[in-house]
Amino acid sequence: MRILAISGSLRRGSHNTALLRAAADLLPPGVELVIHDGLRDIPPYDDDVRERGRPAPVQRLWDEVEEADAVLVSTPEYNHSIPGQLKNALDWLSRPLAESPLRNKPAAVVGASTGMFGAVWAQAETRKVLSAIGARVLDVELPVPTAHERFEDGRLTDPEIEQALADVVNQLVAAARERAEAKAAAA
Repeated sequence: MRILAISGSLRRGSHNTALLRAAADLLPPGVELVIHDGLRDIPPYDDDVRERGRPAPVQRLWDEVEEADAVLVSTPEYNHSIPGQLKNALDWLSRPLAESPLRNKPAAVVGASTGMFGAVWAQAETRKVLSAIGARVLDVELPVPTAHERFEDGRLTDPEIEQALADVVNQLVAAARERAEAKAAAA
């Protein structure tokens, strides 16, 4: 089983990317987490461009989502909302909507910020967008406030956050397994 992880932060020392690496350490046997590293390369969404074919970085993300059994997004909060580059990538993944690789795909959203609220608004907005695209979004939230105090050398040091992250990961894996079993039963 494969989980595709997408960090909404482009920053080299991103707490959100570190949160995804921490999630990878909490996976049950037989499950791998792959972090998409091409968000920076995705061009602005343009329907005229899409009609001529997806640009290579968009096609790469599309294929990675399609091949994954589930998606885990970790987002910072910019001006109480989703970072523009993450929203842009989700817009690309939504067109055409009927063909989106996110349709019926289990997805979860977590988030870290240096502020006191742990990107809760950005998480809510990201869940809303994923739902609009047709993903099976888990009704979970994991705010990581004051993230600069919860990581040391890129490693999560807060045991409560780590346990909450393990719970999110386990729920996502269970949803992916349930989807796989339903597809197998229907075949």
